[in-house]
Amino acid sequence: MSLGGAASAQESAMTFFVASAGPGKGADLGGLEGADKLCLTLAEKAGAGGKTWRAYLSTQEAGGVAAVNARDRIGPGPWQNAKGVVVAKDVAELHSAGNHLTKETALTETGAMVNGRGDKPNTHDILTGSQPDGTAFPAGDDKTCGNWTKSGEEGAAMVGHHDRKGLDESDAAKSWNSSHLSRGGCSQTALQGTGGAGLIYCFAAK
Repeated sequence: MSLGGAASAQESAMTFFVASAGPGKGADLGGLEGADKLCLTLAEKAGAGGKTWRAYLSTQEAGGVAAVNARDRIGPGPWQNAKGVVVAKDVAELHSAGNHLTKETALTETGAMVNGRGDKPNTHDILTGSQPDGTAFPAGDDKTCGNWTKSGEEGAAMVGHHDRKGLDESDAAKSWNSSHLSRGGCSQTALQGTGGAGLIYCFAAK
């Protein structure tokens, strides 16, 4: 098998990646449906279509619609990146200190590394809207940018650090899925202000 064939074979077995780009409208991803579609589109371009791709995003209860937990959307695992490295064997490990998510393993769908703290520009803020255990926040303060439909000055989104690095050594600073809220709203510019680019985690649920 050629090197190119080997690479495409690994990508076809890929079940986890960081989206190489967002839609460009800040945290307005078109809701969960739009985010899932983005994951599928990127996966297909990388030769990993044919799976049920889900964005790792939670939503909050609103207008009588129940909240959705990110951890419940992504299947049972295990999940591996474009280079065949398993980042977590199941949901419990993914949300434990024993997961294998780092800057070196949280790769894009093409196997590229995502800029982290110290790189220019830093894009380590990944949208999740989730608590550390992968569950949704209670209704009230907006922590999902209007359930992924806002791109203006209102609202905020919880983000994680894919490189597990922050301003200090606290658990939050090193959290892949629940580090801090965006500041200044939900626009692309606001997300860039704290080190983000509107990127999301994508998992194959099956």
